[in-house]
Amino acid sequence: MDIKYLEKQVSDAYDHTKLLEKPSYLQAVRETIDLLDKGKIRVAEKYRNEWRVNEWTKKAILLYFKTQQMQKIELGPFEFYDKIPLKKNFDRLNVRVVPPGIARYGAYLAPGVVMMPGYVNIGAYVDSGAMVDTHATVGSCGQVGKAVHIAGAARVGGVLEPPQGRPVIIEDNAFLGSAVSVTEGVLVREEAVLGAGVIITSSTRILDVSGSRTVEYQGEVPARSVVIPGSYQKEFPAGTFSVNCALIIGKRKESTDKKVSLNQVLREFHIPV
Repeated sequence: MDIKYLEKQVSDAYDHTKLLEKPSYLQAVRETIDLLDKGKIRVAEKYRNEWRVNEWTKKAILLYFKTQQMQKIELGPFEFYDKIPLKKNFDRLNVRVVPPGIARYGAYLAPGVVMMPGYVNIGAYVDSGAMVDTHATVGSCGQVGKAVHIAGAARVGGVLEPPQGRPVIIEDNAFLGSAVSVTEGVLVREEAVLGAGVIITSSTRILDVSGSRTVEYQGEVPARSVVIPGSYQKEFPAGTFSVNCALIIGKRKESTDKKVSLNQVLREFHIPV
């Protein structure tokens, strides 16, 4: 497995798609997706507390879509019609999947992952001990750390294009409550807790109101932050209206058990669950 060779083949094919007519380039794309599926490479990696995007892997995914043919996929009584196969052999992978939970080929689920009836898309990386709960989704290239809980109907958005764009990243031991939505390359740092209904995009104001003055963040939730939905008043030509934001109301205690439930953490801050 020569990663530099694959990177060059994929990048050249992305810039000159006619190269895909040559078997070696097409094989490089397919091998890249297989390595993503096995977790041997990933779309984004952490270096000294900063995340770097492996742009070429996203290019490989886009080329894979381009070169795959539509096919009927039959699974018991279910039938699908799509370009990307479904992930299989969960027993060998030591991944618990509750029907009708689905992951696409090209997504990595580490041993010990639990997937309730949720969905994980191609290019995603879900690390050991994480749970994707009922109706929760991990979009294309979403990066989910160890022991993360993505609660019912929560959404880790997909960022496939542009290739250089950072995917949504949820670091180790974070909690995403019911119906939380994190999109557009937002980074949620370790052990952060997002209460039910929090919506964060790249432009959402994240306001730390736990101290004597407000501190604003954008695109990143600091480590161990406890976050709830909020709003602020904004002037428009037609009048003053409330605009959604996210409020950091405190920090999760370092002494708190990393496996403590979302409900318990929020109750410490007297927030209704």
